[in-house]
Amino acid sequence: MGTLKISHASLVLLDQSDTTVWSTNLTGVAHLPVTAELLANGNFVLRDSKTNDLDRFMWQSFDYPVDTLLPEMKLGRKHKSSEKEKILTSWKSPTDPSSGEYSLILETEGFLHEFYLLNNEFKVYRTGPWNGVRFNGIPKKMQNWSYIANNFIDNKEEIAYSFQVNNNHNIHTRFRMSSTGYLQVITWTKTVPQRNMFWSFPEDTCDLYKVCGPYAYCDMHTSPTCNCIKGFVPKNAGRWDLRDMSGGCVRSSKLSCGEGDGFLRMSQMKLPETSEALVEKRIGLKECREKCVRDCNCTGYANMDIMNGGSGCVTWTGELVDMRKYDAGGQDLYVKVAEASLVPS
Repeated sequence: MGTLKISHASLVLLDQSDTTVWSTNLTGVAHLPVTAELLANGNFVLRDSKTNDLDRFMWQSFDYPVDTLLPEMKLGRKHKSSEKEKILTSWKSPTDPSSGEYSLILETEGFLHEFYLLNNEFKVYRTGPWNGVRFNGIPKKMQNWSYIANNFIDNKEEIAYSFQVNNNHNIHTRFRMSSTGYLQVITWTKTVPQRNMFWSFPEDTCDLYKVCGPYAYCDMHTSPTCNCIKGFVPKNAGRWDLRDMSGGCVRSSKLSCGEGDGFLRMSQMKLPETSEALVEKRIGLKECREKCVRDCNCTGYANMDIMNGGSGCVTWTGELVDMRKYDAGGQDLYVKVAEASLVPS
């Protein structure tokens, strides 16, 4: 059995032979009197026992997440800091806490930010971008929590996500990156201390990353589940008929690059991957459409933020990938198509 102790103002973990296997390795503080404390929110901290600032820590476990995200804990990164990016990493197995194959990481580059679930370096699932209220690619019904408040921070200091729980509901919640590759939300109450799986992602085939290829969207209520956007046809009809839809779709009619082109409104959509999308925060949907019309490379547009009726402009200039249609929630996506594709069939 190991031992956890404070030594020279650092937290040290010793094995059975008193050999150090882990340490906070704090420097320049050996002379300080140190107190270790487990806070009510689950944060294990080291602080100068003489300080009057109870929110000032020498070290805190919340800076080093493993497989679990607790309320008030952050995932993301600080812009000007040597701190490592905070991500979730699964255990190797349910009984082995060493690092496993799966991780949850927040994309912090560019103007739009979304989580990716990775299997080693391969993308498995994408939450869709933060739209001012929620992550677009997580169904609305899954995020309408009366007891949870999502908190997304995007400022000069950091880009990060955290959540808080309304204690009036007497519910405890944690997010976990499981060793089998699922992002899970687990809840329990003090009155009924049984852990319940509130939701788990990926939830179905349509959640899998790029399952339908470019210019196609996934819909669990159609057969097959992959569908070409109107105005597009399967890139390889033979493979498509054999249910290999990874190649996606291509345009049935070329764009004219002018007023002859139009836009197909697709409702309740998970927006396409945004890694190469362009953003203008100060213009609305009308100006966004005009911008896309002028840009011959533009393939689609949408609102960046859905609060207060919608604001901001997102435009795509490459292939539209990793889309799905929801029963409720999602957003309106406007896809540029040739005029002939807008004629009712």
